[in-house]
Amino acid sequence: MAIPTYAGPLERAWYYIFRIFCVAVFIFLIAPILVIVPLSFNAEPYFSFTQGMLTLDPGAYSLRWYEEFLTSDRWLDSIKNSVIIAFFSTILSAALGTLAALGLSRSELPFKGVIMGLLISPMIVPLIIAAAGMFFFYSSLGISQSYVGLILAHTALGTPFVVITVTATLSNFDHTLIKAGASLGATPTYTFFKVTMPLIMTGVISGALFAMMTSFDEVIVAIFIAGVEQRTIPLQMWSGIREQISPTILAVATILITFSVIMLTTVEILRRRSDRIRGIS
Repeated sequence: MAIPTYAGPLERAWYYIFRIFCVAVFIFLIAPILVIVPLSFNAEPYFSFTQGMLTLDPGAYSLRWYEEFLTSDRWLDSIKNSVIIAFFSTILSAALGTLAALGLSRSELPFKGVIMGLLISPMIVPLIIAAAGMFFFYSSLGISQSYVGLILAHTALGTPFVVITVTATLSNFDHTLIKAGASLGATPTYTFFKVTMPLIMTGVISGALFAMMTSFDEVIVAIFIAGVEQRTIPLQMWSGIREQISPTILAVATILITFSVIMLTTVEILRRRSDRIRGIS
């Protein structure tokens, strides 16, 4: 937004100072992440910039660590595990979160605040506590160190994101549409899939994307619950840092950063689309 023509000297100074401050905060937050990207192309097995990289010597840059990531059996297994676990946990999170949000949207539901607090508690409780609790609970059920246990754990962590996004979408939902459908003879199931679901689909997809990113980035719960055969990408990165430091970890981190940026961009596009549908400029 441009500076108004009637703005005084102090207002103009604050306009530029505020924006400079915002840019400085952004650089402070994003700089440690951006440093990883050029280091992932280092031709040498170092976690620092070489003299050749600083002088922009083409020979100092290489794709060898990306090649190792895509050819190593350990990393390929971790990719497979992450995709499988993220896929099923995202579907479960989207289904459970959507149903919970629909229930919370009903005005006659008692103790809505308490129920909402319980549903989003996995976002508030420290992960180390949640991971320890899940480990003992799943061990008693015999599903610890299994795909089922890890999928259920990631579902519990991802569901709150779906609940929040779908609840926000339902805040402006016109419930008279459901009554109109019932008055025309439509069953509740038909009304849900033909009326309600298309209108809240943006919130469902946004929440599902957040749940997927949570599954791909989560490592603490995986340390407690995953077995040898369920190593995910973050868990393999953690093990690589402890056992064998390799710049392959930087290449994987760069790929995950790119994936996260794409997902967040998609979420923003969906949010703007939802605003346009609801007539919000």
